[in-house]
Amino acid sequence: MSDFGIRRYRTVFISDIHLGTRGCQAELLLDFIRHVECDTLYLVGDIIDGWKLRSGWYWPQSHNDVVQKILRLARKGVSVIYVPGNHDDRIRDFCGVHFGGVVVARDAIHETADGRRFLVLHGDEFDGVVQHARWLAFVGDYAYRFLIASNTLFNRARRRLGFGYWSLSAFLKTKVKNALQFVENFEAAVADEARRRGVDGVICGHIHKAEMRDIDGISYINDGDWVESCSALVEHADGRLEILEWAKLRHWSAIDRTLVEPRPEALPEPLPHPAIA
Repeated sequence: MSDFGIRRYRTVFISDIHLGTRGCQAELLLDFIRHVECDTLYLVGDIIDGWKLRSGWYWPQSHNDVVQKILRLARKGVSVIYVPGNHDDRIRDFCGVHFGGVVVARDAIHETADGRRFLVLHGDEFDGVVQHARWLAFVGDYAYRFLIASNTLFNRARRRLGFGYWSLSAFLKTKVKNALQFVENFEAAVADEARRRGVDGVICGHIHKAEMRDIDGISYINDGDWVESCSALVEHADGRLEILEWAKLRHWSAIDRTLVEPRPEALPEPLPHPAIA
């Protein structure tokens, strides 16, 4: 495969990496970090999955490499801001503290190059299940991890038959009425918080659904995750915001976690997320 080259951005936002779980696509994230340069990096929560690590230790070398790469970026002068989520909520006890050049913050206000102001937060504060039925959130997390494991086996069979990757969890989020209503309620709630704070928009994670749209005059942006969608939000030098689906850009198999040469007839279509002007 020809050299992909380095992509330069003003700001990068990533969330929901879930280091410490088998579902984490650490190899693909490492590939992303190697091919991207930026002035500021926001870690928008659930970077380390403390919930899973408390129930059983899983930490391969690739997960350690991700941490080392991020710390190296901070040492090289990249401004790294860590906004913890619900799976790494213990880190919220250290808001305002610097760890190897990484600043921990409960939330942040980011100003783009074109002067727009965005509230940056993980978003779990607006998830009623996490806030008011924590035991149910743990059950849901276990069910999600089981779903991801099952979906991986299913997609290996699909690939042997010549079919592409298909996400069962993404399908359920868009087709199951209760899941769809949950997503809509979440998006509306974080947009309302941005409106209350007097900013132009909100950048969040938490629900593992990359999205970029307008909600009653507020720019709602979710940067996705690094378990399934393997997406990141990037800000260009002129302030334009764009969601990158890295697995598609790199022709990466999320099943076998290897770079594969695309067939000429199966080149990726243009990214489905238009940049907000």
